[in-house]
Amino acid sequence: MDPGFGYVFPAIRGIQAGREFYVSMCPLRLLNKLFSYDEEEVRPEMRAQRTLNKARIPEMARYMTKNAKGYVFSAITASVDGTLKFDPADESAEGRKIGSLHVSLDARFIINDGQHRRAAIKTALEERPDLGDETIAVVLFVDRGLKRSQQMFADLNRHAVRPSKSLGVLFDHRDEMAQMIRLAILNSEFFRDIVELERSSLSKGSRKLVTLSSLYGGTMALFDGVEIGSQDDGVKLAREFWESVARNIPEWRMVQERKMAARGVREDFIHSHGTVIHSIGYVGNALLKRDPKTWKRSLAKIKTIDWARSNHRLWEGRAMTGGRVQKARNNVVLTVNAIKRHIGLPLSPEEQRVEDAFMGMKNVG
Repeated sequence: MDPGFGYVFPAIRGIQAGREFYVSMCPLRLLNKLFSYDEEEVRPEMRAQRTLNKARIPEMARYMTKNAKGYVFSAITASVDGTLKFDPADESAEGRKIGSLHVSLDARFIINDGQHRRAAIKTALEERPDLGDETIAVVLFVDRGLKRSQQMFADLNRHAVRPSKSLGVLFDHRDEMAQMIRLAILNSEFFRDIVELERSSLSKGSRKLVTLSSLYGGTMALFDGVEIGSQDDGVKLAREFWESVARNIPEWRMVQERKMAARGVREDFIHSHGTVIHSIGYVGNALLKRDPKTWKRSLAKIKTIDWARSNHRLWEGRAMTGGRVQKARNNVVLTVNAIKRHIGLPLSPEEQRVEDAFMGMKNVG
């Protein structure tokens, strides 16, 4: 390799599966120039990456620009098709791991994992070019051809697991709604021990009654279009609302008092499922807008609702299909309608439209 021409990266050399690889840093402004992604129509079997989902890019770019002092992007993994030469810093054991990686000028850098990050960074720099001198970690492997690149992609994504929504809410300190419901639950003696904070679904043997992600969705519905003032006001109202709901659902209280098992309540009743919690949030939203000072009195009427899963006459086709609770938008609306009618609230035009369609199908059946 001609030392006068080519790319030079400060790098750390490592070994995986008997092969050398290198870890370096790349300025964001050079990322798009160095690392390519073949965006032309190529048959799936001839690609080494998934198709770029362009719909994801604006959201990722906004995340970066809106959190310029706190964004985090993990390393990009790429294969280098070209001549590489590693010059260690010195000949000591540790010195041989650190040095300069020389890559021939005609080399191609193909991203194996991180093409959406690359595209989002490119978009973000159009708005915030000042971020161009910041860096991202890059892991470089020597290219071994299409078969090896495809296997690398499969291996890199084989064990990738997206965090549960509940865990995302628990750890998210940017989302104001996540902060409010998290504080409301953690500050509530009633909910603290019956809410699953990490998982978004409950195993049969779980002692928890509801998930944090369900209460997050319900609180989003509760606060939709409602002026809540400060974050403290929001925390107070969310806690007050959900504790009022709990006071009017006897089974929730009995689980909290350890007089009933959470598993039995989840199996026999529908009120701890996400669809119903979301629906209760929407009903609460209507109450806050209609009766901001007396909403608790109206909400108390849910105490006389028969929430039993066996109440097919009320819940089949609304919250349930074939005896199983469903999560579709129409299921939420039809469940809201049932609760509203029970406590004496009028339906919105959209809710009435969905109700009329449901009753029409039911009568035909």
